[in-house]
Amino acid sequence: MIIELRKKSQITIPKEIINKLNLQEKDQLEISVKNGVIVIEPVAIYSKSYIQKLEETVMRINEDPSKYNVGPFKSVEEVISYLEDVEDHNEGKEKELKK
Repeated sequence: MIIELRKKSQITIPKEIINKLNLQEKDQLEISVKNGVIVIEPVAIYSKSYIQKLEETVMRINEDPSKYNVGPFKSVEEVISYLEDVEDHNEGKEKELKK
């Protein structure tokens, strides 16, 4: 697929690629050069507290699951959903403390 470099160094990503990668408006993309090739990759940006909770959750893999009130998780999507709920809950607490 060939695209054209426009004024102000702008390009348009073809709709086929947008659909194939399920990209949405406001998604974050990283652009880099690797071995002389331009690489554009979708990225997700998470807060430090989210990453810390993810690390804690992943570290539970080798532990006794009876020690926790959540998990074991059946899929990655289930883990992500749990972490998003925790993140939303923590953000709510932070807003209350600022009042």
